[in-house]
Amino acid sequence: MPDGFSAGDTAFVLISAALVMLMTPGLAFFYGGMVRVKSVLNMLVMSFIALGIVTVLWVLYGYSLSFGTDAFHGLIGNLDHVGMRGIGMNDLAGSIPVTAFSAFQLMFAVITPALISGAIADRAKFAAWGLFVALWVTIVYFPVAHWVFFFDNGHGGWLGDRNGVIDFAGGTAVHINAGMAGLALCLVLGKRVGFKKDPMRPHSLPLVMLGSGLLWFGWFGFNAGSALAANGLAGMAFMNTQIATGAAMLGWLAFERIKHGAFTSLGAASGAVAGLVAITPACGSVSMLGALAIGLIAGAICAAAISLKYRLGFDDSLDVVGVHAVGGAIGSLLIGFFATGHVGQTARGLFYGGGAGQLGKQAMGVAVVAVYSFVISWLLGQAIQKTIGFRVSEDVEVAGIDQVEHAESAYDFSTVGASLSRALSSHAPTGSPVATKTEVDA
Repeated sequence: MPDGFSAGDTAFVLISAALVMLMTPGLAFFYGGMVRVKSVLNMLVMSFIALGIVTVLWVLYGYSLSFGTDAFHGLIGNLDHVGMRGIGMNDLAGSIPVTAFSAFQLMFAVITPALISGAIADRAKFAAWGLFVALWVTIVYFPVAHWVFFFDNGHGGWLGDRNGVIDFAGGTAVHINAGMAGLALCLVLGKRVGFKKDPMRPHSLPLVMLGSGLLWFGWFGFNAGSALAANGLAGMAFMNTQIATGAAMLGWLAFERIKHGAFTSLGAASGAVAGLVAITPACGSVSMLGALAIGLIAGAICAAAISLKYRLGFDDSLDVVGVHAVGGAIGSLLIGFFATGHVGQTARGLFYGGGAGQLGKQAMGVAVVAVYSFVISWLLGQAIQKTIGFRVSEDVEVAGIDQVEHAESAYDFSTVGASLSRALSSHAPTGSPVATKTEVDA
């Protein structure tokens, strides 16, 4: 290997990439548990399909557009690495191979569109969703990743490298980006049948808790891995991630107890995810006490924000807007208050003598990404809806999207009646009436 290569850093980044990959199945379980039985599989596979589509596009042109040398004023990378051309096995990005860096960033690109799917649960055609993922990562995610993550001594992305917007691991590029796209799509597709009228409770809270736990576990790779080296910054990002997540869970539960009189498992899981989202952009620039404050603030505000869909009348099925758009904005903006200048960044926030300069930069980053993602996502959604159709028919939605779109169901209840009938028959006294299988099934 060439000079400057670090085996330790490379191993750390590769393990982090694997952890981030695990977040997509974790998200599938998190979302899958929150929907009704008739659309569990659809929710799971909407996340899983991103692993296939985005991986292929990343190799073909996604990496080049995101991290190729800037081609136009910090807006997009060039096409020098189409098909991963020109990237050798021993070429380095810092102390790690470019291939390791590319693998790590690929997993970010995979999970971002998967996050959007929760906003349109129960009502999207699967083929249309796959087309949207391909178009969205091409037109929205790859350029925004370049804006935020590509650094080249002031000649890289226009938000992060040229204008000093801090986003350590994806508050703007991942969470605000996905959250605003989710808002756009749920407006395009409209409300679910029975919204505000029928109960749409999570069918499996254990799955929600499992998914939340997998997300929490994988997020250490997401945030600490963004240091791209096994060093003190990675350690600080790791600790800040844990602290903010725990604090956000408590903040959410406290709000829930005051507002609704109970501590729920769904609230605990959602609060943890809100904390993970909020600390993502800030974990490389704030102290551990700053992370604690960010977590508490995000937990309470995101818990309050999820009610916006009822007040404003949009059907964000699984609260993508309230958790990811709002949480990402909170974390990004609070950098302007809590950045110490002594962690991984030199910029200082208001509370550390830095004035309002960094806060203004953070606000610009939040606004630009939010508006761009919303507008382009709405246009893409409308184009798909008016051509091949994005939303399933009302009959399909009511009957269950799993059977129609995937010819499968998550749970097989057909044997329950027969098993119960046999059990009753084997234990019934001689001459006593026993329910028939038809009666048991009914």
